[in-house]
Amino acid sequence: MDSDPAFTMQAKTTILIYSGGMDSTVLLYHLLEQSHAVRCLSVDYGQKHKKELNSAARICKNLNLEHKTIDLSSVAELLGSSSLINRDQAVPQGHYEADTMKATVVPNRNMLLLSLATAWAVDSKAATVSYAAHSGDHAIYPDCREVFAQGMDSVMQVCDWHSVRLNRPFVEMDKAAICKLGANLSVPFEETWSCYLGTDLHCGRCGTCIERREAFHLAGLDDPTKYDSKAPTLEKMLETNWKLIEEN
Repeated sequence: MDSDPAFTMQAKTTILIYSGGMDSTVLLYHLLEQSHAVRCLSVDYGQKHKKELNSAARICKNLNLEHKTIDLSSVAELLGSSSLINRDQAVPQGHYEADTMKATVVPNRNMLLLSLATAWAVDSKAATVSYAAHSGDHAIYPDCREVFAQGMDSVMQVCDWHSVRLNRPFVEMDKAAICKLGANLSVPFEETWSCYLGTDLHCGRCGTCIERREAFHLAGLDDPTKYDSKAPTLEKMLETNWKLIEEN
């Protein structure tokens, strides 16, 4: 049975939860380098930073990959406690270590995304669902914990007669290591999107922008990202240990 080409293709097919950000784009290139057949899934869950969806679509088009964007924007009515969704709530600025970053938690987001990806995997008989969870994912996000991923992996294996596994190859890597891997894979980082504000340029001040800047610096790589003119310089961020002046 293992020699059946259809079976072999199914065994190497994965559904990638793809945001268009740094981590998931490096994972996309890593999976392709490992000869996986990748189908990409992006989700509009009402996030302010919908610009990430444009990045995901553009990168998939450039790679000639199957890509679906699912509209779940109406679910935003249930997730109004998050500053990433609530239009009346400002996205906090500063390092992820700041207590204010708890406002960026989107309730149960990863379970929603993983459930959708699992449904597509079951329908298409893909072997795995892949996502770019890594060791640096901050503790304020409960659905980034390994205990959550283990639970989802178990559920995904029994939710249908077709068993699906959760693939998370970056779980023991930090963002700087992922950045280095991406550079080795020639990932077009300038095409990716991280900023929570979703404006014309990366703000350089929100938690994910600061984490992005820190990762490039720790990886010893030039950051190709275009930041807003109001973003603090790299020298200033190093001087303040990646904290904004307002945090000191």
